[in-house]
Amino acid sequence: MDKRKRGFRGGVWLLIVEIVVLVLSIGMMYVVITMTSEVNHKNIDKEQIHVNEELVQQEPAEVEKTETKKKEEKKGCRSIVLFGVDARNGELGKGTRSDTIIIASIDQDAQEIKLVSVFRDTFLNLGNDTYNKCNTAYARGGPEQAINMLNRNLDLAITDYVTIGFSGLIDAVDALGGVEMTVTESEITHLNNYQLCMAEELNVDYTPVQESGRQLLNGMQATAYCRIRYTKGDDFRRAERQREVLTAMMEKARGASIKELTDLVNAVLPQVETSLDVNEILSVLGSVAGYRVTASDGFPFEGGRGGANVGSKGSCVIPMDLEENVRQLHQVLYPAEAYTPSREVLRINDEIKEQTNEFLQ
Repeated sequence: MDKRKRGFRGGVWLLIVEIVVLVLSIGMMYVVITMTSEVNHKNIDKEQIHVNEELVQQEPAEVEKTETKKKEEKKGCRSIVLFGVDARNGELGKGTRSDTIIIASIDQDAQEIKLVSVFRDTFLNLGNDTYNKCNTAYARGGPEQAINMLNRNLDLAITDYVTIGFSGLIDAVDALGGVEMTVTESEITHLNNYQLCMAEELNVDYTPVQESGRQLLNGMQATAYCRIRYTKGDDFRRAERQREVLTAMMEKARGASIKELTDLVNAVLPQVETSLDVNEILSVLGSVAGYRVTASDGFPFEGGRGGANVGSKGSCVIPMDLEENVRQLHQVLYPAEAYTPSREVLRINDEIKEQTNEFLQ
């Protein structure tokens, strides 16, 4: 099979998933409600979800009554994991690898959303003391195991998820009338190659990008743009492009009509499986017209990751120091909370080093 086609199938998930965050963060709650019949709701056994009881949250010793009252009135921060899977047949459960894993931290008081992608090839504990690329967890045990994998490695307490299957991205961008992006000369050929592959697979026409510079990209062009991975930066730069497209879509959506936003929701929500019901969605959203994405990054973080072929596991992204990476993750997602890495993270950190050191030398 053509390598470009494989890349197309395997990689649109990050932006598709982030579109869901976008839709839920622009004040269109009534659209979400009317479309809930299109969402595949799944009850998961939260008793089977690992939450590390050792996590330390340090609070001030004394707080004045007025401050206590304010704290009680706060809605707080909620984290949800967003998975993107290769699900052209509609299957969103185990048996397919999660090509995209995004931790979304939603601060309902500050009205901020922070997104951190966990690179799919990151070498981690799969939640059952076996080690491999982290996207293997979803394939082996569905969203439950994938959530456990994140909670164990990253000292998180996630209990809810959203999973997105393939399709909808092109229509979603077109529903907004396209997005403005800056295309460099080195990106044009790759962008058009991805368009060609997608057009052949979808049996549609496409419009080649002819020149570099700032320009309006349609759905096909924007999807191809966020798939480029052959220029400087490889997969890490690709993730950055996807965030750039997301930002452009958010800006466009702020001025979009109800019809455009409804079309956007129609393109995405039928491809969703989630543990959230409509009441939980509304409790998370509240009044979200002013929400904005204030942080977007990738884990392991730049400067704290390496790469190596780890035997039969293949090419992996290695967290060089898991403890320090997890500290940084908590600073990004929950800057107001005190955090001390658990013994579990320290243990996993030692095991990762033991299993990968020989391949890094």
